[in-house]
Amino acid sequence: MNLQLKELERNELLDFWNLAFSKPDAEWTKWNDPYFHDKLPEKQKFIDLDLENSYVQNPMRKIIWVDNTMVGMVSAHYEDEPLKQWLDVGVVIYKQDSWHHGIGKTALKQWIDELFEMTPLPHIGLTTWSGNYRMIALTESLSLKKEAEVRQVRFWQNKYWDSVKYGVLRSEWMQ
Repeated sequence: MNLQLKELERNELLDFWNLAFSKPDAEWTKWNDPYFHDKLPEKQKFIDLDLENSYVQNPMRKIIWVDNTMVGMVSAHYEDEPLKQWLDVGVVIYKQDSWHHGIGKTALKQWIDELFEMTPLPHIGLTTWSGNYRMIALTESLSLKKEAEVRQVRFWQNKYWDSVKYGVLRSEWMQ
């Protein structure tokens, strides 16, 4: 498997929208923080307003390419803007037929490597919810440690779920 993380180019924007947002009931939407009830962007608005969306050439959002095919995205955001000392990451594999092939694990490992190289930060975190057992297993397989569990704060499908925070220190990751 040839996996690369690359910034999205403007001429790839429509292909990315088709991959990520063209199916409002796509399986990935049921796992990626579904309790926020985010509405997927409409095609023309997404393309016209990309400066606002900031997907194109954004070093904090990279597209996952496997064998020259776009399959997902890794991202990072600062929890403490504008200080930029607390970084949280994420990974989404949009193509369901690409699940269970180690792509998310490989991409997230590579992404954390890149982020530790491009920042001086001592810690990188990842937040998910207790119903996303795949993300929890992925995170633990990369030796991120569970650092917090905020009980019953995410409401989804008539049930409260926990918000779960994982993290890794630079010193741990470099071992």
